[in-house]
Amino acid sequence: MEIPPFRSVLFVCLGNICRSPLAEGVFRTALVASGKAEGATIDSAGTNGYHTGETPDQRSIAVASRYGIDISHQRCRQLTVEDYVRFDLIVGMDHANVAAIEARRPVNARSRIGLFYEIALGESRQIPDPYYGTNADFERVYRMIRAASDGLSKLF
Repeated sequence: MEIPPFRSVLFVCLGNICRSPLAEGVFRTALVASGKAEGATIDSAGTNGYHTGETPDQRSIAVASRYGIDISHQRCRQLTVEDYVRFDLIVGMDHANVAAIEARRPVNARSRIGLFYEIALGESRQIPDPYYGTNADFERVYRMIRAASDGLSKLF
């Protein structure tokens, strides 16, 4: 799948406490490793605002930390109308997130919207929400996000 050039990415999940903050941290790390981080804007948000101002889930912080990535400074926030103009690319972690992002899309939106794994790797796979799962589920989600981040960084 060919996508136009982009310099800014917003990762979106339901609450911005598990998947999207992890994706923000992992993708930023992938960009630094590839020498492409300069001038990049990377952020994350949730389609709901239940956790606004909170840190990511401790299990996401822990799995990121195991791989040398610190996401503990991030704060959860909700997707805003301004995000559709600020970011070149807005990616949802699953089909429900993508549908919620599309439903809120304002008329003046310039962002490309899509499923993270599909844009990054060409596969219509969803990254499952590990919130009600085990540490092993967070590990599995990390590996999926790592693969998608590596793929997306090649397109950056």
